[in-house]
Amino acid sequence: MSSTELRRTALDALHRSLGATMTDFAGWDMPLRYGSERDEHNAVRTKAGLFDLSHMGEITVTGPQASRFLDHALVGNIGTVKTGRARYTMICREDGGILDDLIVYRLDDTEGGSPRYLVVANASNAQVVLDALVERSAGFDAEVRDDRDAYALLAVQGPESSGILQSLTDTDLEGLKYYAGQPGTVAGVPALVARTGYTGEDGFELFVKPEHAVELWQALTKAGEGAGLVPCGLSCRDTLRLEAGMPLYGNELSASLTPFDAGFGRVVKFEKEGDFVGRAALAEAAARAERTPPRTLVGLVAEGRRVPRAGYAVVAGGEVIGEVTSGAPSPTLGRPIAMAYVDGAYAEPGTAGVGVDIRGSHEPYEVVALPFYKREK
Repeated sequence: MSSTELRRTALDALHRSLGATMTDFAGWDMPLRYGSERDEHNAVRTKAGLFDLSHMGEITVTGPQASRFLDHALVGNIGTVKTGRARYTMICREDGGILDDLIVYRLDDTEGGSPRYLVVANASNAQVVLDALVERSAGFDAEVRDDRDAYALLAVQGPESSGILQSLTDTDLEGLKYYAGQPGTVAGVPALVARTGYTGEDGFELFVKPEHAVELWQALTKAGEGAGLVPCGLSCRDTLRLEAGMPLYGNELSASLTPFDAGFGRVVKFEKEGDFVGRAALAEAAARAERTPPRTLVGLVAEGRRVPRAGYAVVAGGEVIGEVTSGAPSPTLGRPIAMAYVDGAYAEPGTAGVGVDIRGSHEPYEVVALPFYKREK
């Protein structure tokens, strides 16, 4: 794909003015880093970072039967999500394979009194999710609307994020729970203020109209000057989510895995009313996982300095026992880390004799429980 075909966010010119290194990510021209990835990562862990996430896919679902429709289309129990709250869930194929992992926000009802939801999909899967929802809405009194161009999405993440944001908004951030979102005003800009994120730190995601993105970014930058806020790119977002043990679609999650294969069976709610897409296959997958546990997602910490990458074989006793899904140097731990699916016999933290085949050399790794990093509350 040539650079002329890449989609650009409303903050594109601003990123370039800040000297960002840009990269093609899921068809979008996105900032990879502004300076040092390590410095950006550490800023989020100790102070605060500001991200442009406008490449994410927003889909609005409304209508009298919106709740019933989403309960049918997704594996979670969406009908029980209260207004102002959000839920992590997945959309699966009929055969149980994961199409994407999603966050669904229950917004205020429409003027006609119908439920209104905002479904946020990964950038790489936004069209797939949209097409699946449109197809699955047949027979339901519900409307599925592509709102990808209606929103820019900014995230402030890190221990100082609450103080920085509170200086710009009347929204009571102290009272805003994790996985909650409510309409408010930030620096005079109307926004959906959500306490969600993908870094393992406290933080907020701000959904605004694209035409307000630049002024909001500048206001947040100014408010964060004394608190150590820095602009952050996709590179440190990846190392932050890896340390926090958060899955990435295309790495830990894929259409060839069911939620039970991926260790996320808890998101599938068989107890909800009515049928849902993939129910029968997922019930089989759950039973299969009970009988023969699938490979388990574990953490690996290097004893040396060599960095494992996605696709590298995990080995023990000369046998391949698994595969790395994500790997990177960990700025917080000071050593390379990885997430990997391994055979159950090797999944116990502290299991000895496990290595990663890095270009023919079996490098020793310690098996650890996920996440690698958990913030102090």
